[in-house]
Amino acid sequence: MIAVSTKASYRRVARTALREGGVTEGERAVPEEVPVAFSYGGSTHAVMMASPADLVDFAVGFSLTEGIISVKADIRAIEVVEAGQGYDVQVDLQDTNADALRARRRHMAGPVGCGLCGIESIEQAVRVVPDLNDVKISVGGHDIVAAMKALNEAQSLNRETRAVHGAGFYDARKGLLAAREDVGRHNALDKLAGAVINAELPSHAGIVAVTSRLSVEMVQKTAILGSPILAAISAPTALAIETAEKAGVTLVALVRGEEFEIFTRAERIIL
Repeated sequence: MIAVSTKASYRRVARTALREGGVTEGERAVPEEVPVAFSYGGSTHAVMMASPADLVDFAVGFSLTEGIISVKADIRAIEVVEAGQGYDVQVDLQDTNADALRARRRHMAGPVGCGLCGIESIEQAVRVVPDLNDVKISVGGHDIVAAMKALNEAQSLNRETRAVHGAGFYDARKGLLAAREDVGRHNALDKLAGAVINAELPSHAGIVAVTSRLSVEMVQKTAILGSPILAAISAPTALAIETAEKAGVTLVALVRGEEFEIFTRAERIIL
């Protein structure tokens, strides 16, 4: 079963179109984009601009990929509260995690070095990720193609708007098990990570497919989730390739129809 959002995250707006030399009046569906705050222990940690759906998955996935938690059990409860034009997602952590986050905040107080997401050093931008080199998995080239096709078919919001990213988790034996969408590519992947964790899916046994370019953050988030194969419709950056090589992630890019290119750990893909 594919787990997808049930909340409408778009609206219809008036537009004037120029096509084939003619002007027409009509409507177009556009995605919603709202501020989503993540609060831990009553204090706001981050505010993201995101699609207002699957926010519990978003909170779990964000908490995992940002190193706030390591397993789902590190979270006691999550409450989504409407706040003006957006949402405040209040996350109640276990005591040990809450103490670690408070210490991290104290260390971040004052001017920061690189200005990236409030982290305090350039080294953290290129952070250490899990080593997946020993994960044993083998899939066919047709599975890469099938994963991207299945993700495309599961993107109901993108069919309406043509303006959002998607991320999916594909098992070669069972098909697409989860799919999430968002106006932001990082958000879509965080939502997928949360969905995989909440559904207790074996992340090491599947393919993560995304409809965006492969930046280093996408590789980092996939490695932290524990998936050894990341596939995308666009190209990777040089740092993404280097990071995937070190982390033992098979990086597949430019998946277009029946064609794709493999940049790291190609032996996992049977061609």
